[in-house]
Amino acid sequence: MFSGFDYGTSNCAMGIITPNVSTNTATNSKVHLLALEQGKAFMPSTLYALERELICEQVALAIQQAGIKQEFLTLRSKSLAQARRIRQQESLDASEQSLFFGRAAFEEYYDFPEEGYFVKSPKSFLGASGLRPEQVFFFEDIVTAMMQNVKRQAEKSAAAMGHTQSIEHTVIGRPVNFQGLNAEQSNKQAIDILTVAAKRAGFKSVEFLYEPIAAGLNFESDLTTDKTVLVVDIGGGTTDCAMVRMGPNHKNKEQRQQDFIGHSGERVGGNDLDIQLAGSSLMPLFGMGSELKNGKPVSTKTFLDAVATNDISAQSNFNSLQTELYLDQLVRDSAAPELIKRFVKLRDDKQNHHLVRSSEQCKIELSSSDAHSVDLSFIEKGLAENISRELFAEAVRRPIEKMAALMDEAIQQAGCKPDLVYVTGGSGQSPTIRQAIKEKIGEVEVVDGDHFGSVASGLTVWAERLFS
Repeated sequence: MFSGFDYGTSNCAMGIITPNVSTNTATNSKVHLLALEQGKAFMPSTLYALERELICEQVALAIQQAGIKQEFLTLRSKSLAQARRIRQQESLDASEQSLFFGRAAFEEYYDFPEEGYFVKSPKSFLGASGLRPEQVFFFEDIVTAMMQNVKRQAEKSAAAMGHTQSIEHTVIGRPVNFQGLNAEQSNKQAIDILTVAAKRAGFKSVEFLYEPIAAGLNFESDLTTDKTVLVVDIGGGTTDCAMVRMGPNHKNKEQRQQDFIGHSGERVGGNDLDIQLAGSSLMPLFGMGSELKNGKPVSTKTFLDAVATNDISAQSNFNSLQTELYLDQLVRDSAAPELIKRFVKLRDDKQNHHLVRSSEQCKIELSSSDAHSVDLSFIEKGLAENISRELFAEAVRRPIEKMAALMDEAIQQAGCKPDLVYVTGGSGQSPTIRQAIKEKIGEVEVVDGDHFGSVASGLTVWAERLFS
């Protein structure tokens, strides 16, 4: 069986093709997104481990293919030995669940933030420059563990529908660029990690397709006339744009390269909006923008490192001993030590991910409300901050400008204007972003896609063409 697999920065989704119920044939077949968690087709891209060393162990246990399993055991022999020592030291029973995914990962992190290892949106790190081999191996294991879980849950859902075969072939979505700098090298590194992980997760055939093109393929099935469409996919980690010729005279072509006439992409997405909002509107509650006793401003770097949860270097700096010593001194030197103490508590309790998650929830609420009160009682009883849609718009102005520039780049590559704009991706629902798009493209019609399912559906359509 084949699938489309959206291994997204914010959410994962997987689709299969189901036959027409009335005819029981593949004629007029349709995409079905499989339930992955709590009956929902979308699972947050999160993982929580009781100990980070146990991730490798759980991957090894779940690998089914004998050859791949033996190779993994050899490559990870030291890590697996360390995992066994950790289990003994922590008195962890072999049957005790050690890894949690999706919403369950969030719940475990909220309950025990200081005890385990939590990672959100690992896709954001895959193209990072300067990764050491051991870091690459670690990300391979994280992605493999997540893919194993998604595949397992998807096959359970498919079996409940009568599809008892395992999912062996898949098309995985990829952004145009995983990173803005050293794009070619970063893209290769990320694709290599995803390929290795997918093979270890049990996929025999793995192909990739640009995410904006996948979103466009899903939309194309509804077009009755040919159009040049600007697809704007604003995901959690990246914004990708593609100019695509679509319609009845294009959709059945075996080769579509000539229809993809412009594309652009950069590592700027919904996560960046969350981080910008957290930095500008929430970090002042923790001392950012305050002064020292001598009247000089407090450096903003450590505060911005705290919320930059998609940046390996920033998180490493924030969690370092050097930062701990710096904050100890800052408490003594600050004109507002109570705010710095609150920041120290945030760091000690490892609640910075929770803070950014609260910022994300605020962004979502502001899609339908003019203002939202961000509840920060997990830091301090009664702590909250009211944020208006206007304040949000100002906070995220720079990343939105980057998104608009990517639209320009794709249009310029194509050498023509679009007939319409198709917007997808979770952050595409934001009125602030929609306003920026309209300002950029003028009177061109803007059409909303399935903001969370378009990419997975398009990947499934492409998988049918490749594997059926």
